[in-house]
Amino acid sequence: MAQYELLLPKMGESVAEATIIKWVKQAGDMIQLDDTLLEIATDKVDSEVPSPVEGKLVKILFKEDDVVQVGAVIALIETDAAAATPAPAAVPFIEQLPAETVEPAIAATPESLPNADRFYSPLVKNIAAQEHITPNELNAIEGSGAEGRLTKDDLLHYIQHKKAPAAQAEANDQPVLSSPAKITSAPLVSVSGGDEIIEMNRMRKLIADHMVMSKQTAAHVTSFVEADVTNMVKWREKVKKSFEQRENEKITFTPIFIEAVTKAIKDFPMINVSVNGTQIIKKRDINIGMAAALPSGNLIVPVIKNADQLNLIGLTKAVNDLANRSRTSKLKPDETQNGTFTLTNVGSFGNVMGTPIINQPQVAILAVGAIKKKPAVLETEFGDVIAIRHMMFLSLSYDHRVVDGSLGGSFVRRVADYLENWDMDREI
Repeated sequence: MAQYELLLPKMGESVAEATIIKWVKQAGDMIQLDDTLLEIATDKVDSEVPSPVEGKLVKILFKEDDVVQVGAVIALIETDAAAATPAPAAVPFIEQLPAETVEPAIAATPESLPNADRFYSPLVKNIAAQEHITPNELNAIEGSGAEGRLTKDDLLHYIQHKKAPAAQAEANDQPVLSSPAKITSAPLVSVSGGDEIIEMNRMRKLIADHMVMSKQTAAHVTSFVEADVTNMVKWREKVKKSFEQRENEKITFTPIFIEAVTKAIKDFPMINVSVNGTQIIKKRDINIGMAAALPSGNLIVPVIKNADQLNLIGLTKAVNDLANRSRTSKLKPDETQNGTFTLTNVGSFGNVMGTPIINQPQVAILAVGAIKKKPAVLETEFGDVIAIRHMMFLSLSYDHRVVDGSLGGSFVRRVADYLENWDMDREI
């Protein structure tokens, strides 16, 4: 007999740690190959960790809610000698992306790292870079995590109270003093006897923090366009039955929207950027995130990598696959990372338009509204006529620090043009 050391698997190039949510198996349980041992969560997605070997789970080294670094030994499995060294393919989440796709963070040289002995997650380093937190300043922030680890909440709390004196001084037309800021408490909320207090779950806390951070980081502006998508709607209605019979997939409007977005990004590549301090990072790849609603009511944004290299069939299959696995918590952590632009369909909730919050560190997000039949004026060679058309609104929120109104407005107009000029005779 031998003991196999189960490691927390690698979950993408930029994922350095995960939180143990639940142990599905307990010490003493017999385990088969690929049995789910535990559920883990990163700052992006929840995942299951399957067993790479058969045997008996003899010891669990981390408890639920512990934050564990990738590569750490999390459990011991008693197995026979032949199974003690499984094939590398049995370890989940080994797929990696090229180094160029990783979002820029604090430079990883010894001179620029805040403290070589202190661990910082990629998310913490990204936020620090965006907020111009110096290495010495970052090192001085007290952490509430295990062994003094600096968590995202610690950093966001520090940033919030750091900005408070500057905002107050500006309001009073007074200079900002270098003395430590006085931390003010949040406004008191009145709770009556009949009110129900609901504690945010882990994902809701992450979403809340990310949304607040985005509004604090980017100068949000939204531009709107109304598009006549009658030809697109009629074309989909014409081909959807034969497409499903042939491909065993349902074709929705989402892959059509994504195709139009990728074409417009190629026309306006400066919408496919991110900001690192005073640097604009122009992205080589076009990776489209699509906001998906979960049964819990939360949202998650799986990413279609290199979406511009897929045809409409490939986009349809990618959209359906990611949407299905999002709803069943089967996404890999790497499948929610390295997006360069995000699409959200507020029309799925019956909304005609929205003003979405930018998904940092991207600089733009497109919301597509519900398609409604409306009377519209058409110009013909015989004069103007009123006809019933399929109309929809598109709204683009963008970061005005680097995307001016001309670029933002032209981009969303170009997306609408691609949808309006849909070829009714297109083969698929």
